Amino acid sequence: MEHGQITLEREQPGRLLSWGIRFFLSAALTASQTPSAHAPFALGFLAASGPGADGVAALAGAAAGAFLFLDFAHALPFLAVAILIVTANSALRGTWFLARPRTAALTAVALFLMVETLYVLQSLSPAEQLRGCAAAAGLLGAAAWLFRPLLRPKEAQLTPDSLVYLAAAILLAVSDLTILDLSPGHALLCLLLAWTVFDRTPAQGTAIGLGLGLTADLCGSGKGLLTAAFGLAGLVCGTRRYRWSVALAFLAAVLAAALPSGNVLPLLVEAAMGMAVFLLMPSRFFGGKRVRPPDPAERETGLRWKEQLTRAAGALRDLYDSMGRSAPPPTDENPAIIFDRSAEKVCRDCALCDLCWQKDYSSTFNALNDATPFLLERGRAMPKDFPAHFANRCIHLPELLTAVNGELSAFLLRRQYRRQLEETRKSARGQYAQLSELLTATAAGLGTAVPVSGGADACQVGVVLRPKEGESVCGDTVTSFQTDQGRWCLLLADGMGSGEPARKESALTCRLLRQFLEAGIAPEAALKTLNSAMALRGTETGSFTTIDLCVFDPEAGEAAFYKFGAAPSYLKKNGSVRRITGKSLPAGLRGAPASPDITRAPLEPGSFAVMISDGVADPVQDEWLLDLLAGWDGNDPQELASVIMAESVRREHLRDDCGIQVLHRPEAQERLI
Repeated sequence: MEHGQITLEREQPGRLLSWGIRFFLSAALTASQTPSAHAPFALGFLAASGPGADGVAALAGAAAGAFLFLDFAHALPFLAVAILIVTANSALRGTWFLARPRTAALTAVALFLMVETLYVLQSLSPAEQLRGCAAAAGLLGAAAWLFRPLLRPKEAQLTPDSLVYLAAAILLAVSDLTILDLSPGHALLCLLLAWTVFDRTPAQGTAIGLGLGLTADLCGSGKGLLTAAFGLAGLVCGTRRYRWSVALAFLAAVLAAALPSGNVLPLLVEAAMGMAVFLLMPSRFFGGKRVRPPDPAERETGLRWKEQLTRAAGALRDLYDSMGRSAPPPTDENPAIIFDRSAEKVCRDCALCDLCWQKDYSSTFNALNDATPFLLERGRAMPKDFPAHFANRCIHLPELLTAVNGELSAFLLRRQYRRQLEETRKSARGQYAQLSELLTATAAGLGTAVPVSGGADACQVGVVLRPKEGESVCGDTVTSFQTDQGRWCLLLADGMGSGEPARKESALTCRLLRQFLEAGIAPEAALKTLNSAMALRGTETGSFTTIDLCVFDPEAGEAAFYKFGAAPSYLKKNGSVRRITGKSLPAGLRGAPASPDITRAPLEPGSFAVMISDGVADPVQDEWLLDLLAGWDGNDPQELASVIMAESVRREHLRDDCGIQVLHRPEAQERLI
């Protein structure tokens, strides 16, 4: 027997085993479906299997799974996409296009959308079907990307995340099976997440938790509960060093995330089941995790995390307190407004108006007051609700009843809206408080915080404030600071109105936003959170605030401008001036989701970034300011701010509060002086 024959005989069982594994995994993954009856994990597995016999084995498994787990209407497009994926893999075999994981995953997604779009357009509810199709396409792309290292190890480096995602996809197939309204699949997902993040950093744990939670939600109810619970659990468990502390932190995170939904018990019990198995697992399954002591670099990272978590907790606590102070106690609208507005429509031109509403006002008032409980209970007014003497005397009773019913419907809708709004406000305040407490407790276990300073950059800031004429206090607030990462942040807030009320609102906005930014939260995320909270506060107070934020990163040499209804900003370099504007509404006028306008621009040495409130210059008539900046040749930002203010007072006559803030990045020779 020749050497080649011996090698072939040894390789044959390995190939058969590989084909069998692909067959059974592809069939099993077909059972993991989205609510729209798509099986994206099986298609992603098929795309990652590649061409040739491996792809054919996976295709056979997908066909078997479609026969077992899909009805005919959904199996037909599924098999069409599967065949197209295998055909494309075979046609592109050996090309550079298929060798790239990203393009291979995108090709599978494109083929899926091409087939499913035809079915979506023919359905009775295209919009609803399109959402399910888009979610399945995202899961297909993720599966094709993450399964590739498992199925084609020669082309991609194997990572534990690929195994975790495969295990999660298989567990989702049994997540719909329940015992006493509890899902063993969800319990095993909790176990999988805790085991995975036990040896990870908080950032990695958060990413893994959000990924698993989002995948589970897209394959289940889609309400975001598992995304929030698993994301928060990944964050807090990544900071724990012992299994018992991981289990407790996991349960606390699930409880905090599930409380606002009102459906706490099922998910909490499922998490407890998973944590019980997690604690009982033999130590050999953890492969020495958390055995080695942390090195100094890890300790410093933990201390930085503690500092940022502590600051974030403080910012959320202050946001919670601000919502509690601003919201007045809820009061129901007086039902008398129903009859006032109805009488305004019907009784004003009636011949008996003077008799009913002047001479016999007490009798009319008592008749309407007696009818109020009946129409509020029934939700509709009827003639029998009114006393006989009133109903017999009223010559426009049908018209009055029509008007009363219209106003009653509006009254009940307003009452329902106020109650829902109050529940939303309470829920939001509770979430801020719970997150603050959870972050505080998490930070307490990270050791003693130490000050961390980023690289300093010799920037200069000039500030000028002037109140509106006749006011003693300026309603605008400006502040500037440098974060631990070395970024310069300039804030300018303009509260609604002028004087002390506007100053309090703008000062609160600047203080909360500064706390978020100093805690390491990204500017856009901080602004979105603040806008949502201010929208809830503004429903009662009616107030809003414009926010202008400039963040300068010295390392990148780039300035980012974030605007919520703010006036234009200006970038000056020698005689060149760039105007930066935004179209978003002020913070508090729109609820979530509302994003600020973001503009990024380089800030070269010798440049100035000028921020103004709308009282300094008319946004549509600021040619004088552009000419002033272009012609000014100094290098002192405080002097430039004073010159702008002086010219603004001369032209605008202080018709509104004025705030100016100037950031100057000096050139090298300026720093030496």
